[in-house]
Amino acid sequence: MLAQVTHLHFPLKNFKPLAQKTVIAMGFFDGVHRGHQAVIQTAAKLAQERQLPLVVLTYNPYPGAVFQEMALPLRYLTPLTQKVALLSQLGVKQVYCLQLTSHLAVQSPQNFVDQVLMQLNPAVVVAGFDHLYGLASEHADMQHLATYSRNRFEVAVVPALNDVGKVSSSRIRQALLEGRVADAAADLGRYHQTSGLVVHGDARGRTLGYPTVNIATPEAEWLPTIGVYAVKIQINEQWYQGMASIGRNITFEAERPITVEINIFDFNDQVYGELVQIEWIAYLRGEEKFVSADALIKQLHQDKAQAQALLKAVND
Repeated sequence: MLAQVTHLHFPLKNFKPLAQKTVIAMGFFDGVHRGHQAVIQTAAKLAQERQLPLVVLTYNPYPGAVFQEMALPLRYLTPLTQKVALLSQLGVKQVYCLQLTSHLAVQSPQNFVDQVLMQLNPAVVVAGFDHLYGLASEHADMQHLATYSRNRFEVAVVPALNDVGKVSSSRIRQALLEGRVADAAADLGRYHQTSGLVVHGDARGRTLGYPTVNIATPEAEWLPTIGVYAVKIQINEQWYQGMASIGRNITFEAERPITVEINIFDFNDQVYGELVQIEWIAYLRGEEKFVSADALIKQLHQDKAQAQALLKAVND
C-alpha cells in the first residue's frame, strides 16, 4: 500500500498541526539509497519502540534548482512517485512533501524548526549526518538541531555508510554518468530503474534481426550514459530480459537525437502505448560506428550472448 502524500508550502498557513506525537525522518532522499534506507530504518525502529507513527519529511524540487545554476538538466534518481513507492516498501505510511522555494531557503534554522518541524509534532527527528535545513551559514546542520529543538524533541543522527566508501546520491549520479550501473546498484541496494512509454521508431532493428521497442523516457529521469546494457524490462506486470541501447544510432544517422531502444529476448508482441519499467543491470560497451550492417549484426550477436550470460548470473 502506497504511503499517503501531503504537499506542504511554506509558510504552512492552511496546515493543521498534528495532534499526535510523531517520529520524523527527514531528507531529500533522492535514490532512497542504502544510506537513506538506514535513516528510515532507524526512524522506524524508534517509532516502534515509542508506539508512535513514522512520518517522512522530504522536499521538491531538487535543491540545486533553488540554490544554484545547474550545469545539467533537472533529473532525479527517483522522481517523487518512485520515491514514495520505495519509502512505502520500507514501511512508511505518511509522507509530507515540502515545496523547496526561495522563501523557505532563506529561513533561519530556528524558524525552520519552529514553523515546519513543530507543525508535525515530533517526539524524535531522524536524519543523515550531512542533512541541512534553513540557511547553511547559520549552522543549519544536524549537530545543532538539538539546540534549535529547545528540548521539545529528541534528535537522532545516522552516520555515513562507508563500507564501500561514502554512499551518496551524488556518487550514484556520477556512476550513471560513467555507465557504471553495477556501482550504482551497489549503493542503491537494488538496480537503478527508469520508466517510459513504448513508442514507434524507425523499425531498423527488425531488418537486422534484432527488433526493438523504443522507449520515450521522462526528461526528469536519470538515464545511464550512452552505451549498450543488459537490462530487464517490465511490461504489463511481466518482467523480460533484453539488451538496451542508449545512443544516436551513429552507424546510420550520426546527428539523430538520443534514443532508448531495447531488444527483448524471446519476445514477439506489439506493445505500443505500454508504460514500462527498466532495470539497468550491466554495462556492455560504448556506442560504436560500424562500417556495415553486417558488422553491426555480428556485434549484436556478441552483445546478446554477453547480456544473456550476465542476466543468467544475476538470476542464479
